[in-house]
Amino acid sequence: MSARILLVAPYVSLANLAQEVVVERFFDSAQLIKVVTGNLHECLHAVRQAVEDGVEVIVSRGGTATLIEKHVNIPIVPIQVTVMDVLRALRKHGEYPEKIGIAGFENVIYGCEDLGSLLGSTFVEIAISNEAEAAEKIAAAVHQGVRLIIGDAISVKLASRLGIQGALIQSGKEALYKAIREAGLIARVRREEQEKAELLYTMVAASAEGIIATDIRNKITIFNPMAEKLFQVSHLEAVGRPLQAVVPQLKLPDFDGPDEQMADVQHIGDKALMVRCNRIMVKEEAVGTIYNVQHVSQLQQLEQNVRKKMHAKGLVARIKMTDMVGSSASCQALKRKAAKYALTQSTILVTGESGTGKEMVVQSIHNMSTRADGPFVAVNCAALPETLLESELFGYEEGAFTGAKKGGRQGLFELAHNGTLFLDEIGEMPLGLQARLLRVLQEKSVMHLGGDSVIPVDVRIIAATNQNLAQLMGEKKFREDLYYRLNILRIHMPALRERVEDIPLIAKQMIKKMQSVNAKVTGLDLAAGQYLEQCRWPGNIRQLANTIERAMLLSNGPSITKQDIIEAYDEGEIIGELNGNNAAEQGSLAAAEQNTLLRVLMEEKYNYSRAAARLGIHRTTLWRKLNAKTTVKQ
Repeated sequence: MSARILLVAPYVSLANLAQEVVVERFFDSAQLIKVVTGNLHECLHAVRQAVEDGVEVIVSRGGTATLIEKHVNIPIVPIQVTVMDVLRALRKHGEYPEKIGIAGFENVIYGCEDLGSLLGSTFVEIAISNEAEAAEKIAAAVHQGVRLIIGDAISVKLASRLGIQGALIQSGKEALYKAIREAGLIARVRREEQEKAELLYTMVAASAEGIIATDIRNKITIFNPMAEKLFQVSHLEAVGRPLQAVVPQLKLPDFDGPDEQMADVQHIGDKALMVRCNRIMVKEEAVGTIYNVQHVSQLQQLEQNVRKKMHAKGLVARIKMTDMVGSSASCQALKRKAAKYALTQSTILVTGESGTGKEMVVQSIHNMSTRADGPFVAVNCAALPETLLESELFGYEEGAFTGAKKGGRQGLFELAHNGTLFLDEIGEMPLGLQARLLRVLQEKSVMHLGGDSVIPVDVRIIAATNQNLAQLMGEKKFREDLYYRLNILRIHMPALRERVEDIPLIAKQMIKKMQSVNAKVTGLDLAAGQYLEQCRWPGNIRQLANTIERAMLLSNGPSITKQDIIEAYDEGEIIGELNGNNAAEQGSLAAAEQNTLLRVLMEEKYNYSRAAARLGIHRTTLWRKLNAKTTVKQ
């Protein structure tokens, strides 16, 4: 590591003493301290070379220190003359006259005026500011009766020429130690400040935003490369000039009141720029302003990148059309329709019984569409209470309600920007939210809860329901205008009873995906497949999946048998029978259904998810059936 401190000794003995101090007191950092000998102009070449090599602080004495300070732009630490240094000089002289002159540069003689009262002599200060005036001032002192000059090397030489005695004030080890230690502290602080300044400069220079700083007079102090690019002005032309003269189109902030920051979209030339202004405050006093300027297109790109990262974290559709197994006519027709609808941007309404795989077809449509690289966001409208669903869909500002997250939160519409938003169980959405949803569909923008600005969003809506929306409209539970907004394109998911021939194919695919349940099971025998076709599947694909999982656990492999299916199907069969179509039996069957549902729920210790899994229905369906018991009794 190169030296950080340079000690310039005006005379050889001082240089030798300084080397001793460095070895004795600065052993660990001796390599950072360089000592050279040179008086006045003869040392300047060595000083300049040292500064080029990276020296951060210079230590010297007397006129040499004063001269160096005029020629370099780094800190100079003078070696202060102590009372002990003066006393040592007097002691070496022996007898001293009544009138003594202390001559030298200010940094040598400072504080010596009090010494006379201690020694009982008269001390005359002879302050020398440059070498040229030294002879004249010392001669004047001799004329006033001074017979001994003590001071720096120049003063002692001049005294000898004038025929009087001179004594050189030599700095002691303590003075050298203090000066070197002070220089070390200054070097450390200077290095830290330089590192901070370099860090700040690098951050400002590398910023993707244009950064302009102005002082209290609104003159530019910082104009970073991005600002140069945005305004086509070099920082060499900008720094030091008034901001209005450099960028006349830029609207300056009007800070009236306590606000210390402002933001606005400004049109400068053919650019739309987001301009944020922050006052620079020091001890509650404004000393300048920072302007952060960014092209609106940059913000949009940044927003898109954030959404892509969110997409990478899980907001993605994983099911493709090839994952939908089935060779039946109804299944093939469904696939053809979904493939055509995927090529459009229109809203789609997917209908069908619970468990028919509505989300599978929705994900498939997303993956076949032009939005496949965008996010896929799904929300179950029946799974959340109204207030929570509203904040999830539309987002909220900080402080919008009790418990609102600091900084606010994006809504699902924003997360789904340039992608697909799947609204499952749309028939369960409260009327108040239906009105807000309709407005989003119409305006293609959202507003946060507690917010006062609209946020444009580009989202394709696909909704799904297992309810009869036309009936709900008649009961005033679903908005007619929203229904026609959603029902532009429509896909009906066939129940398993409408595609019986697909059941064995679906079951075999499920077995492949559930190998972790029982690796011994690799297939389904013919009798088991035929039996599956004969069973009732009111829970559709979801119920079939639960039955296959139970059968795999019961089976010894390698293929699931009919007996495995019979044992696994037992509980599902009860629910299937309870969903018969005989109108005359509906009252008693509904009561029996309630009893079965409650029994399974109690056995699962009121865990709705586990109970629904056993029954082969969705947990939302289980909740709805249990909460419909009051109506059944009536």
